Amino acid sequence: MQLAWLALLPFLAALMQAALPNSARRSAAWVAGGTALAVLGLLLSAAPTVFSGEVLRWSTPWVPALGLDLGFRLDGLAWLFALLISAIGALVVLYASYYLSPREPAARFFLFLLLFMGAMLGVVLADNLLLLVVFWELTSLSSFLLIAFWQKEPAARAGARMALLITGCGGLALLAGVLLLGHIVGSYSLDVVLASGAQIRAHPLYLPALLLILLGCFSKSAQFPFHFWLPNAMTAPTPVSAYLHSATMVKAGVFLLARLYPALGDSSAWFWIVSSTGLATLLIGAYVALFKHDLKGLLAYSTISHLGLITLLLGLDQPLAVVAALFHILNHACFKAGLFMAAGIVDHETGTRDMRNLNQLGRYLPVTATLTMLACAAMAGVPLFNGFLSKEMFLAQTLQPGLPAPLQWGLPLAATLAAALSVAYSVRFVHDVFFNNPRSRPSPQLPHEPPWGMRAPVALLVLICVLVGLMPQMVGPLLASAAQASLFGGQPGQLPAYELAIWHGLNLPLGMSVLALLGGGLLYLFWHQRVDLHTLEQSPLLGRLNGQRGFERQLARLRSLAAWLTRGLQNGSLQRYLLCFVLMALLAGAAPYLAQGSLSFSWQPGSPPGYAFSALWLIGLLCTLATLHAFRQRLLTLVLLGAVGLLLSLAFAYFSAPDLAMTQLSVEVVTTLLMMLALHWLPKESRPERQHWRTGRDALIAILAGIGSAALVYAVLTQPFDSIARFYLENAPALGGGNNAVNVIIVDFRAYDTLGEIAVLGIAALIILALLRERGLPPLTVQLTGSDNDRHPLMLSVAARLLLPLALLAALHFYLRGHNQPGGGFVAGLVLAIALLLQYVAQGRQWMAARSDGDLRPWIGWGLLLAGLTGVGSWLFAAPFLTSSYDYPRWPLFGHVPLTSAMAFDLGVLLTVTGATVVMLNAIVRLSASKESARWK
Repeated sequence: MQLAWLALLPFLAALMQAALPNSARRSAAWVAGGTALAVLGLLLSAAPTVFSGEVLRWSTPWVPALGLDLGFRLDGLAWLFALLISAIGALVVLYASYYLSPREPAARFFLFLLLFMGAMLGVVLADNLLLLVVFWELTSLSSFLLIAFWQKEPAARAGARMALLITGCGGLALLAGVLLLGHIVGSYSLDVVLASGAQIRAHPLYLPALLLILLGCFSKSAQFPFHFWLPNAMTAPTPVSAYLHSATMVKAGVFLLARLYPALGDSSAWFWIVSSTGLATLLIGAYVALFKHDLKGLLAYSTISHLGLITLLLGLDQPLAVVAALFHILNHACFKAGLFMAAGIVDHETGTRDMRNLNQLGRYLPVTATLTMLACAAMAGVPLFNGFLSKEMFLAQTLQPGLPAPLQWGLPLAATLAAALSVAYSVRFVHDVFFNNPRSRPSPQLPHEPPWGMRAPVALLVLICVLVGLMPQMVGPLLASAAQASLFGGQPGQLPAYELAIWHGLNLPLGMSVLALLGGGLLYLFWHQRVDLHTLEQSPLLGRLNGQRGFERQLARLRSLAAWLTRGLQNGSLQRYLLCFVLMALLAGAAPYLAQGSLSFSWQPGSPPGYAFSALWLIGLLCTLATLHAFRQRLLTLVLLGAVGLLLSLAFAYFSAPDLAMTQLSVEVVTTLLMMLALHWLPKESRPERQHWRTGRDALIAILAGIGSAALVYAVLTQPFDSIARFYLENAPALGGGNNAVNVIIVDFRAYDTLGEIAVLGIAALIILALLRERGLPPLTVQLTGSDNDRHPLMLSVAARLLLPLALLAALHFYLRGHNQPGGGFVAGLVLAIALLLQYVAQGRQWMAARSDGDLRPWIGWGLLLAGLTGVGSWLFAAPFLTSSYDYPRWPLFGHVPLTSAMAFDLGVLLTVTGATVVMLNAIVRLSASKESARWK
């Protein structure tokens, strides 16, 4: 259960955060920071168990039919990433509480941050690949909210949209790959998948699954060619950038590469695809970073480069390379979070991040300058810092024997060049901001040291960089545990021999490091003095290869295509919508027969229909023909269609389906009344069709649709009868506690479907209200005044008043008896809605407005909430969602009374159906009244 708290605590804290006003800045920060520290405490308490090699697990069934459990798994790799998420998350909260302006909605910011933290913890802790994909997409959604936090800025909205589109599409590719992986293995359990590497690699679907999963990983971790979204996400507040770049968003992709390495690695496809992508990203990111004038832009491209380094190491397909990748993940998180916070301090104190406008800030920010220089030294790989250790391990792995011939010399050369570029952009960061830059323009404001709450997180992160650089053995158990989990996936295995030490003697990797340090310094000196970086608007050679422009061009083409399709399909013509719908239904129905290449039916004589059914059929046929004849007269057509619906309900009763008959009858009454009110806005007769060919077209489509429907019904009726109905009839009393199998199906066996249906009904009512409001509908809270010009017959008014209490009793009767006899919440809601509709028709809106505002929107919300809570309540008893229970308690005077938890769900159905129906009615009535009334209150 501790694992469940570990993963779900941020979401629970987010609910608390949602209740805080935006002005509660300090309380919001305490909630967010306390949550991060609580997660960190739970992690530290589990450290001895995890470091011993044990894998902690917790799970509960969620959707067993799909093999989906709500479960979490904590091993060394998950522990490492959860440590970064929680520890750096706590520092980011502290930093943000001082960084954000008092005018900004801090509670909302920390709410989004907690959602993002919870989504990331879910990704690293999920023990099921489908659950991992769910949390993966949550990271995309929550990061969208964080990047667009300054929503009034167009650049923030554009950057958030770009990040969501690219990572969201990558998430869809990941989902497809996971589905293929589950098909290959036969399970989505992470333990099973990680133990089935040989089976996966030998399967024909291995390569498609690998490509799809890598697409998801590369898009999330900003690997070439998807790297361009990350710099555009720099429009987010600096605390968000620090969190996304160091411990969370972009690390999710490399985490998944490390997680699935036992299942997908150790193949030539893995080696070439992953290593080449990582190498390209490493070089491109390092090169472009040198020419960026924006501090956060420089750091963003340096993050892209370092992520490419990690990806390259994972792609080399060697155990020691995986160890080096995990070590660099840890080191990069520390110095990159500190550098982003330092950049935020510069921006916070000077009002700009443009290095062309910054000059000699070391005199004004001596503490910040010192911390930044130390963090840049770690990023550049200077000895005695943590970055030097993992960089040297990286350089050593590029020299491994057995590489293909071109890589034996090309890979070490490229690695040294990338290391030199990292030194160059690190030197530029320090020199341009804190030292001599006489040609720069003055900063907008005179800077000074920030509050301690902004410096303390940077100081702590820099201290970790120094301590790990001097005493690397302090992270030895953590690194060994993470490497064991990544290499062997929880299975026993022997780690390769390696040593975390400052000095490994005079060797080639050390020489490459020295060459990179000297070459990087000289490279920056050359570009600074001979070219003047400040005069360059884009990076040479690669400036024209702008992924953002290509993305925007493709997006513009997609929008043009969407606009063209919309103009062709959604032109406001209901006739065209119906035509498209019927044609698609015809194609879908005919597709199986066309695929078989034949249309064969066998006549099977059955028992002749009785006289009653024949009479119903004949009357229905006559009503249909009359509708075809009088379809231009809208009111008459509506009456005839209502008669057809009435005959259909009688047919249900003839076939011993009273529940269906009652529901059909109630729906027909409600629909007819609502349509009669809507006819107020339409002419009494429709205009004749000017183009006669359209009449012939519509007649042909109608005939085909009728023949197709009849053929489908006949095909179903002539098939061998093998229905699931017997299961419901036999198990409704025992499992659902009711004798009315139809109602038990609705509120128990298929309650999930019913929950979706009432949600759709409620949404439809609110959409109708919103659409009619565009036509001048006043808000429901506004009282309408003015004369009610419609005449209301006295007999109808008196009868309606007398019928209202009887209808309420009937609705209550149907609701209470529905579990054992025909009825239920749906029918009861319709009966109650009909009673209220009748009052509007019989008494008029003035009479109703004097007694009720008619705003039943809360009924929709309360109904859906009650239905949902009924399902959640079953979890408290370790039962699946919406599982019902029943009992027969003995009450005085009444004896044994059947009670079932599904009655609460049925009450939610009743409230939603009544609320949605009355909201639609009220919208139509008020629209009519608003056009007639000259005054509003």
